[in-house]
Amino acid sequence: MRRHFSGPLPAPLPLACLTFTLLAAAPLTPALAAETAAETAALTNGATSADAGQESPTSVGTGAHDRGGEILVTARRRQESSQSVPLAISVVGGEHLDSTGAFNVGRLQQLTPTLQFYSSNPRNTAVNIRGLGVPFGLTNDGIEQGVGIYIDDVYNARVASATFDFLDVAQIEVLRGPQGTLYGKNTTAGAINITTNQPTFDFQGKAEVSIGNYNFKQAKVAVSGPLSDTVAIRLAASTTDRRGTIYNVTTSQWIQSQDNIGLRGQLLWKPADALSITLAGDYSTQDANCCGSVYVGYGPTQRAANRQFPALAAALGYTPVSTNPFDRLTDLDTPLRAKNKIGGASVRVKWDLGPGTLTSISAWRFWDWDPSNDRDFTGLPIVALSQNPSQQDQYTQELRYNYSGKHFDFVVGAFGFYQRIDTQGTESQGSAASRWNINPGTNAQVPPGSSGCGPTASNKLACDPAVLDGLVAYNTQYLKNTSAALFGQLSWHVTPELTVQPGVRLNYDKKEGYYQRRVFDGQGDELLLGQSSYTPTQTAQLAIYTPQEISPEFSDWNFSYDFNVSYKVAPDVLVYATYAKSFKSGGINQNGVPVDSANNPILAAQTVKPESVHNYEAGIKTQFWDRRATFNLSIFRTDVGNYQANVSNGQYGVLRGYLANAQKVRSQGVEWDFSVRPSERFNAYVNGSYTDATYRKFTDAPCPPELSGGTVATGTQTPGAAGTPNSLSPANCDISGQRLPGVSKWTLSFGFEANTPVTLLKQEGEVYFGYDGSYRSNFSSNPSPSAYTWVDGYSLSNFRLGFRTDNGFDIYGWVRNAFDQNYFDQLFVGPSNTGLIAGLPGDPRTWGGTIRYNF
Repeated sequence: MRRHFSGPLPAPLPLACLTFTLLAAAPLTPALAAETAAETAALTNGATSADAGQESPTSVGTGAHDRGGEILVTARRRQESSQSVPLAISVVGGEHLDSTGAFNVGRLQQLTPTLQFYSSNPRNTAVNIRGLGVPFGLTNDGIEQGVGIYIDDVYNARVASATFDFLDVAQIEVLRGPQGTLYGKNTTAGAINITTNQPTFDFQGKAEVSIGNYNFKQAKVAVSGPLSDTVAIRLAASTTDRRGTIYNVTTSQWIQSQDNIGLRGQLLWKPADALSITLAGDYSTQDANCCGSVYVGYGPTQRAANRQFPALAAALGYTPVSTNPFDRLTDLDTPLRAKNKIGGASVRVKWDLGPGTLTSISAWRFWDWDPSNDRDFTGLPIVALSQNPSQQDQYTQELRYNYSGKHFDFVVGAFGFYQRIDTQGTESQGSAASRWNINPGTNAQVPPGSSGCGPTASNKLACDPAVLDGLVAYNTQYLKNTSAALFGQLSWHVTPELTVQPGVRLNYDKKEGYYQRRVFDGQGDELLLGQSSYTPTQTAQLAIYTPQEISPEFSDWNFSYDFNVSYKVAPDVLVYATYAKSFKSGGINQNGVPVDSANNPILAAQTVKPESVHNYEAGIKTQFWDRRATFNLSIFRTDVGNYQANVSNGQYGVLRGYLANAQKVRSQGVEWDFSVRPSERFNAYVNGSYTDATYRKFTDAPCPPELSGGTVATGTQTPGAAGTPNSLSPANCDISGQRLPGVSKWTLSFGFEANTPVTLLKQEGEVYFGYDGSYRSNFSSNPSPSAYTWVDGYSLSNFRLGFRTDNGFDIYGWVRNAFDQNYFDQLFVGPSNTGLIAGLPGDPRTWGGTIRYNF
């Protein structure tokens, strides 16, 4: 039986009211945008044109075209038309990002259907493609990303960078499938290749201001121009501020706010036509009142009835502030904090050397994370503090040589990577922790108004707040991550129509970690293992936080390769097929490992095996109707062995989650992109995907909450029925054949823009009206699919209405989630198998206006 927790949908807006809303406040952008050929050349080689960096409307997705022109991409580390690249790629231009309000990767997923983005806070962020990338759940620093994020050729190791605002972006390419033979860091699921606008030798700039409901305020500015005949500079800044969408009645504050600032500077030196050197630096900060959750509901587990959420809440006199999550009310009692800083510097050297181009990218990145979370998801003082501040430094060096010729193109490169992460964690229990976590010894349902600590309570520890109040664990950990690789790809044009493209990669990875947990009681006395005996109080405390110290290590060599064949059936019809044998490096458990019955760490769980990836893909790319229309189709299948999965024992103690290998996973499906521009007055697009991503073999997975919480069945004992209190629980579950978390089978993005020339206030220009919509079917929001955590499918609609002129002036109104759809970004299972379900509602309807000027 599936249980869904979703509030009632509002009645449809009356047509007249909707029409007025659209006219007064419709959402962002000209349709889909990408750079023209001249603009993209300027972006990647050092701009010399006054038009460099200016954007014009076009469509989104593979083969998006600019009024019959081409979109140039650098997916294969050289400039070429997206339609000639034999791989699945979606292209989104900077103007379309701005206009649709897609100012970070989270909003980008509404435009690119096979991209999935989940974030409960910046650190716990996942970016996946085709359902693959990183495990769904709490972040573990000890594994690699499966989706690489590159900004101006610089690899960003932290997914946290995906939560920041896009800053002065020219174009984004979303590459689907393994990319290890062309990109510095090996990526098994795909890559997000972000290109920013580059310095120009002609003065130009742009400025933009937006305001909206929820006190939304956003400003962006970028200026570029020459300092001399050989030196040009570009400076950009952005700021985003918005009141939160959830009200915390405990603190009288709005949470889930936005408070972002971004700065970027670039200096281009061209001492000769064949040589360009770009020095870039950036800094971004977030200081939001974030990140929290709301009460969604209760789903029975197999725990004793008096140990489940309704009885525990009654015993502690607790009632959620609202049982309708879309009232957007919470009562979290732990102060929330999500301070996030990221930045760095890079030097890119491009030198036309001989028949090709030598490129060197040297970069340093840093990341500083300062959080505070409420991990019990309630207004009760159970988990009083949960925070794991982290600091990262990352150094990368990439060197590659590109050659393009009549019969051969090739790229050869080398990549070096070093990362150091230091984390200092603090977790502590509050005054309600004893009653919540310790069984008072009765299986009777707690009557209203009763604490459960009467004469029937055989375990008085549950009735003594001092047993766990003030219990604290200090976690110290570090990670040293080193990687080096040689890679290359050859394109052999056997005939003008037939191209054969093999690629290879040799990779070495080494990870060294350290994890220490020290535990102190409320009086400040340290709890140590190895004693001959423990008091009942100490035993109860050690069940919550167990001291641990491990030093996991992993190192390995890996060889991977791919092979692609493409054939031009006609000048505007390309067919291709690809096989790739790839891998994701092995990992280490940085957040602790499970313990045995004597509380000793199970050292075999310190490391996880590398993923072995086999990817098969075939596709067709077409343009027709005098290139007014583009249709691209791809089919794919990816088999993953030793899939790196997040698992959890469901308890507060020991650890919240750790990594383990699932035996086999498969993702397969179909993707398509269609765009049409019959004239300069209208364009439209429909992009979509069907993704079947499942565990093919995972026989010892953690059980979902409805099959957890009871005494573990042993020997010939038979586990109880799902969701039956006081039942025996299986030690683990076989979830083979079930869907991977976070993956919708069907996803769509669609939209159009129409315009008409007008003269307004003596200015020649055009009035335009645009629509961008997206749809995704239901998905699981728990690593092991649970009846309680399926997120219902939903559709979002964004509108915009505006006026723009040929001289760069643009003013428009916008409304996003126009029909105020109630939906969840994620659902969370509360700890300790109490059946509590919490959630993160998606944004409600927002509206506002934007003024932009390019000069």
